[in-house]
Amino acid sequence: MDIFARLAELERTGGEAALATIVRDQGSVPRRAGARMLVFADGHTEGTIGGGEMESRVADEARQVIRDRQPRIVPYRFNDPQHGDPGVCGGEIEVFIEALRARPTLVVVGIGHVGRAVAHLAHWLGFRLVASDDRAEYAAPGSVPDADQTICCSLEELPQRVPIDDQTYLVLTTRNVTLDVAGLPSLLKTPFAYLGVIGSRRRWETTVGQLRQAGIPESEIRRVVSPTGLELNAETPEEIAVSILAQVIQLRRGGSGQAMRQVPVERRTA
Repeated sequence: MDIFARLAELERTGGEAALATIVRDQGSVPRRAGARMLVFADGHTEGTIGGGEMESRVADEARQVIRDRQPRIVPYRFNDPQHGDPGVCGGEIEVFIEALRARPTLVVVGIGHVGRAVAHLAHWLGFRLVASDDRAEYAAPGSVPDADQTICCSLEELPQRVPIDDQTYLVLTTRNVTLDVAGLPSLLKTPFAYLGVIGSRRRWETTVGQLRQAGIPESEIRRVVSPTGLELNAETPEEIAVSILAQVIQLRRGGSGQAMRQVPVERRTA
């Protein structure tokens, strides 16, 4: 698989890597400008920018780029290994290394009216979208046309079926307390960015009571946002989806959630 096809696959599946590209070459060098290599967090690489000691050093730099998210240009000279050069070809290159972080993932659990509306809006907003339901008829292939992945499984099984990290936003538009109480403990063991549960305040109070009885620590329960969404007096599934995704955007972008209206200052005339 060539580099560009691999990049497209990473975009689709939500993978993470760094791309190293030779952007300048001079003299005798292993590869010329335009050569590319993908480096993954576990250290394995795809493609080549020349091999040898230089490529090994670039792979180390690339793993650091994945960690700190800071792109960089790294120069290499091929003159004197005694002075730290990675070869003796006689030339020079510069390698640009950039992190390729996947789109944030939104997982909507419960493919009912609200779940479908959330899925549609999340796709439009550019999230990588995973739709999940424990009912086979709701999670059938094509049931959520916008989804990048559709999964039929219980809420408890979800962490084994979907990678959940700090770029994963979980929206539970589930149908009852029983499902939430059974599934939330496994989700609370993951490093999600957001976990919102739909429902009334009374429903959430009931859920919290049962989670406490099951021994879930208060610190973990407080990680859940319920009722999910911003207060818009939303009624329709589409309006509720706007409320939920507005809260996700607020968290992701660091917004205040306050109205942006500015009242003009009245000018006084002499």
